[in-house]
Formats: sequence, structure tokens, C-alpha cells
Amino acid sequence: MKRLILPLFFALGLLTTTYAQKNTNANKQAVIQSIDSKYQQLTDLSDKIWSYEEIAFQEVKSAKALADFAEANGFKVKRGVADIPTAFTAEFGSGSPVIGILGEFDALPGLSQKTKPTKDPLNPGSAGHGCGHNLFGTASLGAAVAIKELIASGKLKGTVRFYGTPAEEKFFGKLWMIRAGLFEDVDVVMDWHPSAETVADVQSSLAMVDFTVEFRGQAAHASADPWNGRSASDALELYTSGINYYREHIKPTVRIHYHIQDAGKVVNVVPDYSRIWVRVRDTKRSGMEGVWKQVERMAEGAAIMANVEHEVKLVSGIHEILVNRTGGARLQQNLEHLGAIEYTEKEQIFAKKIQEATGKEQIGIESIIEPLQETQEHPMGGSTDVGDVSFVVPTIRLGATTAPKGTPWHSWAVVACGGMSIGHKGMAYAAKALSMTMVDLFEDAELRQKVKAEFLERKGDYVYKGMVPAGPPPINSKQ
Repeated sequence: MKRLILPLFFALGLLTTTYAQKNTNANKQAVIQSIDSKYQQLTDLSDKIWSYEEIAFQEVKSAKALADFAEANGFKVKRGVADIPTAFTAEFGSGSPVIGILGEFDALPGLSQKTKPTKDPLNPGSAGHGCGHNLFGTASLGAAVAIKELIASGKLKGTVRFYGTPAEEKFFGKLWMIRAGLFEDVDVVMDWHPSAETVADVQSSLAMVDFTVEFRGQAAHASADPWNGRSASDALELYTSGINYYREHIKPTVRIHYHIQDAGKVVNVVPDYSRIWVRVRDTKRSGMEGVWKQVERMAEGAAIMANVEHEVKLVSGIHEILVNRTGGARLQQNLEHLGAIEYTEKEQIFAKKIQEATGKEQIGIESIIEPLQETQEHPMGGSTDVGDVSFVVPTIRLGATTAPKGTPWHSWAVVACGGMSIGHKGMAYAAKALSMTMVDLFEDAELRQKVKAEFLERKGDYVYKGMVPAGPPPINSKQ
């Protein structure tokens, strides 16, 4: 496959210089101006979502705020799609091409934080946007609105569609949206994510499976007659021991995590119930699946040793990102035209204090645009349900700076930056870069064709199948 793709990349490289020498066209200037003119509106919208602190499938106010904004800007909005109350689409225009853009807006439990460079919860115990999704959904919608204005004025032809995608941090809402057929008519999808650097993202992610194991035994008095008990907690401990011994015998690309959700209620009762939440990851789904099945079998072994029953329940699973370098190269050109984000002295001081508070080198925020990176065969990092979208439709991805270098992701520090000007600047920058690249996709049929050709070549004969349990999405799940 690599031998087939490389000539395309070399040809693409010959075109890059010619393209970069051209000035930004009028439509690109128009989307930049649109984002600038709506900066305060977008900031206010992002801050609302930041303050709502809503977790997976509970993003009622956040989804409504985004959908209402889209509707107020002339989009046709469909709410509650894919049997998910907080999922929606917002569309404008008609006919081809259909260019989609993804937006997320769920927060993470327990990360509430004020816009201060020291840990200080806004609402102790509440959630917080430790992955910057308040910025994510807002920037993507801002880009969609800028494109809508060009379609409405007759300067672009086709359809722009914003996807309001809930539950990225848990459950992975995009899987059910794919299952509902919401991406079937799309030519290309744009995506971005808050980051500590600004890059055209041409790296993959980790495939992952998400499941729970429940053990059920027999309760008894822990002192008077423990021989009458069968401990579900013993099974859980045996299971985690098995996982931890197994870690020595898996490839370096694999990650296994678990979270003990229930191991009993009181010390003087032999627990008759326990539950653990497990995730297995690898850089390729094919590698992840073998480890996943072994970890599942271990649960049966633990149940046998503790003389209890067990049940494995699939939550969902996601694919790695199918990279598209053709789209990434065009996005790179737009980043280079925009230049790096500029920061004030006050923002750099805030950034350095964040780094100090989290034990990182106090270098502030990097304000550079790196060259397009080589795509690694086995990159490490996180997982995202955007991976599944990328196996259904060609996907172009951006990382935009919203926090200083070294900031621990999924932490209070990211929440702090996402509610103030560092995050706001990254949001507006992302909206500009995304909408400029969408202009390219609408105007350049040859670019769309090359993006699709790479997608088909990389996908090969693989037939996509989503890893979701039968039935409706787990909207009211307590797990």
C-alpha cells in the first residue's frame, strides 16, 4: 500500500509550492472576516458550554446552545438524531459537494476549575472541559457559519453540514450516528481538536474497546460465617492481578486501563457484587482485538477461582484514525498563510504559571507553525470516535493551540485555559483554518478527488463495522 501512496505524495509536494505562492482568494478572506466579526459571539457561546460542565449524553444545555446558534444563523437543524437527545445536525445549501464538520461538547467528570493558573474548582466535584470540547464544538460551528454565508451569497455551491456529536469521552456518540447513516452522503469531513501545538494532524490514534465486567457471588457475614460467602470482590482482585501480570507479555503499542467501580459496600460483609470498567487499546484495531479477547477470558478465570458468576458487557469500541495526508497538506498551506497565533505578555505569564503549577518547564506557549509531519506507523496517544468517521468518509484533521506546551491533558489546567483568552484565540484560529480548507474543498473538485482516492487506497478492502452493542444508545447508563 505504501508503494502505491508515495507517488501521490510526491506529486502533491510538487503542487504545494505553486499553491503557497498564491494569495488567499476572496472567499478565504471572507471566511476570515466572518470569524473575526463573530469573535465575541463565538467566545460567549464557548464560555456558556464551558460553564455548563455537562458529561457524556447529558449535554442538554450545551447541545441546545449550539443548535440554537446554528438555527439563528439560517441552518436547518435536526435535533435528537440517531436516537440520542443531544445529537443533532445543522445543514445549509443543496446538492454536491457535501462537506461535513464535526463538533464535540461533552466535559469530563471531576475537573471543574476556575480560569486561574492554580487548581481551584469552580464547582467542587463537578465536571470540566479538560479536553477543550467547549472550544471544539464552537469553532467548528463558527467555520460552518462562515461557509454558509458564502453559499447563501452564491459564491460557493453545495452543502455544508455541522455534526453535533455528544459523548466523545465515554460511549462514543459518533458510532450511533454512523449506524444511523448520517455520513453516507458526505464527500469529506473536517475535524479539529484543542492541543498544545498548531498542526495539520496527519497522525493516527489508538483503536480501543470499552467494556465492563460484573461479578456476582453470595453475601455472608465477614466474621461469623465467611465460609457461606462467595466473594465478588475476590474475583475482581484476581482479575486485576491477571491483567497486571499480562502487561509484561503485550506489545509496547498496547495499553490496558481499568477502573474499579464497585468492590463492596462495607468491610464486615462478603461482597456479592463487584464491577470493573476496562479499556484495551492498540495502534491498530487488528492488534487490539487479540488482547481484548484474552482480557475477556481472564474474567472467566477469575470467576472460576472465586466460585462466582461473571458477565462481560460491551460498552463500545472505536477504530484508529485513517490518516489523509492529501487533505492535511492543503490544510498545512492554510496554516502557513494564517501564521502562528500571537499571545500577549499577560497570556504568556498565565501559561508559565500553568506550567509551574503542573511541574513543567516554564517556557510559555509556542507560537509557531511546524512543517507537515511524517505519519508514524505506531503513534502513541489517545483514542477518539473520529476514527470511526475516518473509516466511513475521508477526514481532514487539525490541532490548534489552546493550552501551553506540556500541560497535562484531561486535567484542571486545560479547563482553566479553555475558559479564557488562550483558549478563545485557539478556537477562533481553528475556525479560520477549518473554513479556509473547506473553501478549498468546495472550489477544487480535483482536490476532493485526490482526498477520496487516498481514503480508498488506505482503507483497501477493509469493510467497516462499528463496535456497538445492539439496541439504542445507553443514554441513561449508570456505568
